[in-house]
Amino acid sequence: MQDPPGAVTITGTLQREAWLRREMPPVEQLAGDLWSVPVPIPDNPLRYVSVYVFGTGSGLVLIDTGWGWDGAWQSLQDGLTSIGAGMTDVRGVLVTHMHYDHLGLAGRVREASGAWVALHPADRDVVVQANGRTAQSAITSEAAFLRHLGASAEQAAAAVGTPEGYEQFIAMAIPDRTLEDGERADVPGWELRAMHTPGHTPGHLCFIDERSRWLFSGDHILPRITPNISVTLADPVSPLDSYLNSLARVRDLDVDEVMPAHEWRFKGLADRVDSIAAHHERRLAELLEAVRRHPGRTPWELAGQLTWSRPWDQYSGRMRIFAVTETAAHVHELERRGLVTGTQGTTPAYTATEPAAG
Repeated sequence: MQDPPGAVTITGTLQREAWLRREMPPVEQLAGDLWSVPVPIPDNPLRYVSVYVFGTGSGLVLIDTGWGWDGAWQSLQDGLTSIGAGMTDVRGVLVTHMHYDHLGLAGRVREASGAWVALHPADRDVVVQANGRTAQSAITSEAAFLRHLGASAEQAAAAVGTPEGYEQFIAMAIPDRTLEDGERADVPGWELRAMHTPGHTPGHLCFIDERSRWLFSGDHILPRITPNISVTLADPVSPLDSYLNSLARVRDLDVDEVMPAHEWRFKGLADRVDSIAAHHERRLAELLEAVRRHPGRTPWELAGQLTWSRPWDQYSGRMRIFAVTETAAHVHELERRGLVTGTQGTTPAYTATEPAAG
């Protein structure tokens, strides 16, 4: 869901201008040895991932790689060529989190260059588990999870789709390195430190450079929209609590500029954090009112009672899954705060602890 803009200053003006024209932004040199390379995402409103490329004395290190798609691969190669380098110059890949638009090309980069790939252990565990499944078992598990959230068997099957659509997600690169909170990243000439910021995924990482005071925020903090915070099989209860705590942790960092994975660069970290946190409080209040009006409903049913960027009947497939799992994350937060209670059983339904006033 889009959030009203906070008191932030856009520094990625070329990115913003390209966005308004619905074009890909240019490759930009951000420092003597740092570039931003946009890599497209097919059929996705996010449009592209900003891959950050550090030029070091011994090669290149990337933050994120892009969607596992031939068009993205070509764009990444073209971006490296434009800065006078090539894929064989890549010596390492820092991945902010395990989603396909960030990790998807990492295996192909490693095959072409011999580069190492690093991820937080919590996300690495999810990737390892996914790689141990068949596509059929993956959709069976997800359909069962949606039924737990209140979908009928028919609704769950329609939302998850066919096994063919899952093949790419169970074949992502398993990282050969892990990065814990506070560890230094192996980027010569930079003082990059990993920060564990769970919520969007269990192992999401931001990277802060203590020399430039730049925060490479991945999907944790974006300038215009709020990242999807959803319950998953890996975190079925507390992703929103984790995310709000992670937001609070980064709010007062001594940061001059934020380098997100999507949209555009900006200044005003604290203001943007406050705006995102306020969005979630408004969402929680809206959901609580929906529970009061419709007691005994499941997350699948409650999602349709909330305000979205388009009419609810236009949500289907993965868009509906994301909406329902995000609703579930918020209802769990209401439960954690003691504002709603859920029934026991295979499909919990929720009731407010206090009725609406009046």
